[in-house]
Amino acid sequence: MSDADGSVEALVRCGIDATLRIEGALAPDVEVGVLVTDDEGIRRLSRDYRGIDAPTDVLAFAMRDGVDADLNPEMLGDVVISIETAQRQADERGHAVEEEMGLLAVHATLHLLGYDHEDEDEGDVMEARQTVILDALRGSDGWDACVADHRAHGRGEQPQSIPSAV
Repeated sequence: MSDADGSVEALVRCGIDATLRIEGALAPDVEVGVLVTDDEGIRRLSRDYRGIDAPTDVLAFAMRDGVDADLNPEMLGDVVISIETAQRQADERGHAVEEEMGLLAVHATLHLLGYDHEDEDEGDVMEARQTVILDALRGSDGWDACVADHRAHGRGEQPQSIPSAV
C-alpha cells in the first residue's frame, strides 16, 4: 500500500491526537513515535519484546512505565502497526485499510495511556473508551476534517479539528 498523499500517516496521527485530546492527555510537548511496518518487522519486535514469535496488528511501547519513566517525560511512547495485518483485518471487517489503521492507532494510544485488556473488566473499560473516541472521529466529518487539517499544517503543528468527546 502506498501513502503517496500522506492519508495513512494523517489518519494514524488523527487517531493518536483524538485519543490524547479525549483522554485529557493532549499537550504541545507530548510525543508519540509511529512506525508502520510489515508482518516480518512486527513479528521480530513481538518476538524480541513480548516473547511471542508471530506477527500482530499493533504494538505499543509505553515510555512512562518502569524504572526509566522519568527519563524523557515528553515521550509517551511508540506505536508500531503492521500494514499487512491491518489490510487483512480491514478486508475481514469490510472497511478500508485507512479506517483500520486509524482504529489501531486509537487502540495503541489507549495502551500508552495505561489501558489494557488482560482481563474482561479491563477489556470492557478499554473497549468503551475506544468506542467513544472512534464515534467522535466518525461523527461530523471528524476523520475527514482531521486528515485535511494534518495535510494543511504538516508535522509539528497541532491541527484544530481534532474532535472532542461527544
